[in-house]
Amino acid sequence: MNIEYVNTNSAVAKDSAEVLAFRRSVEAGLSGTQKTLEAKYFYDAAGSDLFDDICELEEYYPTRTETKILQGRLGELAALAGPSVEVVELGSGSSLKTHHLLSALDRPARYIPLDISASYLDGAAKRLKDFFPDLVIAPLEADFSTNLELPEQKGGGKRLLFFPGSTIGNFHREDARIFLERMYHETQADLFLIGVDLKKDKAILEAAYDDREGVTAAFNLNLLTRINRELGGDFDLSNFEHMARYEEVLGRVEMHIVSSKAQQVRIGNFTVDFTAGETIHTENSNKYTPEEFKALASGTGWVPVKLWMDEKELFSIHLLEAQRP
Repeated sequence: MNIEYVNTNSAVAKDSAEVLAFRRSVEAGLSGTQKTLEAKYFYDAAGSDLFDDICELEEYYPTRTETKILQGRLGELAALAGPSVEVVELGSGSSLKTHHLLSALDRPARYIPLDISASYLDGAAKRLKDFFPDLVIAPLEADFSTNLELPEQKGGGKRLLFFPGSTIGNFHREDARIFLERMYHETQADLFLIGVDLKKDKAILEAAYDDREGVTAAFNLNLLTRINRELGGDFDLSNFEHMARYEEVLGRVEMHIVSSKAQQVRIGNFTVDFTAGETIHTENSNKYTPEEFKALASGTGWVPVKLWMDEKELFSIHLLEAQRP
């Protein structure tokens, strides 16, 4: 099977460093006036599975809408990308949308799925090899929110960054601009294909992040389960609730975990007190108009070349091109 595993670090040392980083992040986030937890820690194995379930929900329009847009523009995209393109997917997860993209491209040179979950990377890579036996797949376990080092480019074609799912919305707006700049400099990519959720009716947005079946609630609260398991926490999940709200002035959906009563929680040797109704802010999902996102990308090294939207203007896909000397 033609799968190149990029990482060669000691698993024990890496696991130890990751747990330490997780602990430091949790303690710092829960020490603030507004308690926070970093959204990247949603994605342990259970969290990744729950997110896949979210993508299938009736209320959660982004996945199916983005997929429909992508499928309708694959021929145009393949022509713009050219032959022997190398695809790098940021936060690949289960790589479901990537199947459509790889099918349309002209003899892609290599696919590099990048994710923080090693188990997800392995499973996704093996599933894709069943459909693309001749494609070189090089899974890279990494966190794209920090300095990113990619292997040397192969194939002689362009390098295309693929960032679907509107994950860009999880960044604060200034951080999103910095992220685009970093990707320009750190990846040496030629093209950047990026999904961006659009501003729309508040009821549609809040339903997408607070579904009737409670899957998003389980996804949010799984962060506490992970802290209990990996850091020795004693969160009682029955004392916490999921909350999602759209802040129209800020143009973002906020997810919070709400303490239903005054309580104290221990995480190893760290103690944190909650008042009744106090929240832990776990995620932002910023929404943009097409013009706002183009303005955000300007000056970061990328030039907008294509914009595709669905007929209801729920979601957008932007294709950016690197402007290099």
